[in-house]
Amino acid sequence: MSRTAPGPVPALATVGPPRLLAGLDETAWMDREAHLAVHGPAPSPDTEELAEISEEIGLRGRGGAGFLFARKLRAVAAAQRRKGSSASVVVNGSEGEPGCLKDTALLLYAPHMVLDGAFMAAQALGAHRVAVGVTRPDVERSVRRALAERGPGPQAEVTLLPERFVTGESSALVRGLDGGPALPSGRRVRTSESGLGGAPTLLSNTETFAQLAAAARLGATGYGACGLPTEPGTVMLTVAGTHVVETPTGVPLTYILDLCGTAPGQGVLVGGYHGSWLPPETARAATVSRDSLAAAGGVLGAGAVLPLPETTCPVGEVVRMARWLAAQSAGQCGPCALGLPSLADALADAADGGGQRALDAARARMSAVEQRGACGHPDGSARFVASALAVFADEFAAHALGHGCARPVLGALPLPEGDLLHTAVSGARTDSSAQAPAEQLLVDWTLCRGHGLCADLLPGLLRLGADGYPERAVMPLPARMRGRALRAVRRCPALALRIAAAG
Repeated sequence: MSRTAPGPVPALATVGPPRLLAGLDETAWMDREAHLAVHGPAPSPDTEELAEISEEIGLRGRGGAGFLFARKLRAVAAAQRRKGSSASVVVNGSEGEPGCLKDTALLLYAPHMVLDGAFMAAQALGAHRVAVGVTRPDVERSVRRALAERGPGPQAEVTLLPERFVTGESSALVRGLDGGPALPSGRRVRTSESGLGGAPTLLSNTETFAQLAAAARLGATGYGACGLPTEPGTVMLTVAGTHVVETPTGVPLTYILDLCGTAPGQGVLVGGYHGSWLPPETARAATVSRDSLAAAGGVLGAGAVLPLPETTCPVGEVVRMARWLAAQSAGQCGPCALGLPSLADALADAADGGGQRALDAARARMSAVEQRGACGHPDGSARFVASALAVFADEFAAHALGHGCARPVLGALPLPEGDLLHTAVSGARTDSSAQAPAEQLLVDWTLCRGHGLCADLLPGLLRLGADGYPERAVMPLPARMRGRALRAVRRCPALALRIAAAG
C-alpha cells in the first residue's frame, strides 16, 4: 500500500543534550545553513579512517539486524578492488514498520545529518551514486529539498517506494531503486557484492548514517562521552508509535516510558513487529542497550518500544498484528504466502475458544515457517508470535478455553491508517478472497534455470518454449488456480517465480 498523504507526525524528545536532533528546538526543519551552524562542516575521512572510527565506537546498523558497519564498509571496499568497479551508497529510509518513526523524524526534520553520513561514505569509497529510498511523500519532499541545497558531490536521488513491511528488506529496496518491484529477490547475495545496478553497494539504515556523521565529527572519544562504555553514544527510539526520543544508552527503559507519559502496562514489545515481548517486571529492570535487552530476552532492533496498556486485550492485539504481518507477505514463498496466514488463523481460532488444539496448531504452524522463507519476514513474524505466546500464556490459555478477558481490542499496536486491519478486533476474520486484487504470476528471468517444474503444475497457464524456459514472463492468474500457483512458487528450485498484484 502506498500512502497518498503523510503519516503520523512524530513528537520529539531528548534525554540529555541532543546530537542527531540538535538545533530542532530552534527550527522545525534544519536547512543547510542551520545544520552547518549547529554541527560544523563534515570531515572527509578515507575508507579505513571511517572504518576505524566505526569500529572503535562499535557502530551497528540501526534498522533491525544490527550488523557491524565497519565490516560492511570494508566488504564494499574489498568488492570494489576485486571487481575493479565503482560503488554505490543506499540510505534505507523506507521504515515500513508502523511502530517506528525515528528514521522518518530524521529525514523530515534533520535530513542533512543523514546525507552527511551517506556523502561521507560515498566520498571515502569513491562512489558515484547515492540513493535514498523512502515510502512517505512528505519525507520524499524533505530529502529532495535537502539534496537541492547540497554542493558538488556524487549523483544523488530520492525515490518514493511502495509502503510495505518488506520494502525495507535489502534486496527489495535495491530492486525498487533500480526500477523493479520492491520485493525481496530471494537470492542470498549480499548488497556489498552486488547491489544497486549490480555494483558493490553500501546499504544502511537512516539513523546509522546520521550516527556515522556524528562520530566522524566528534571522534571516538567525543562520541563516547555519553552512553555506556560498551555501547557508546545515543540511540533513537520510537515509543508507543508516537514519540521519537534520542537518548544515551544505559538509561532505564522505564525512564523513557515515563518521559513519554506511559508505563510497561501488560508488557512491552521491543524491537518492533519482528521483535520480542518483555513482561512488565522484566521491562522495569531493563535499560536502553543491546546487551541489556538481549539479556532480558528482547532485541533493540529498529528501536521500537511499544507498551501494551492494561485496558486492551493482549490476545486480540496479537491476533490483529499476526493478521497484518501475514498480509504483508511478498507472496514469493510458501512459508510466507501460506504459512503466515495459516498461523494467524490458528491464533484467531485459539482466541475464539478453539481449545488446546488451536494453541498446539499455532505452535506447529509457527515452527513450520521458521528458517524456510526467501527473506526474514517469516522468521521475524514467528519470533513475534512465539514471544507473545510465552509472555501472555495465561491470557491465551483462558481465551482458548472460552474464558476471555472481555476487554476490547483498542489497537494499541499501531497499523498504517486506512489499513484494512486498522480497526480489527480479536478473532475477526478477513475475507481475503473478496478483498484481494487481481494477480499475476511473474517469472524472474535473472533467476530462472529452465527446470520446468512450474509447467507440470500449471499446464494451463505456463507453457515452455523450445529452449525449455517459460514463453512469457507475466501471466494473469485466475483465482481458481492460485493454490496450484503457490505450490509452483514454493517448489521452484531457482526461486524464479512469484505472485504479485496486477497493474
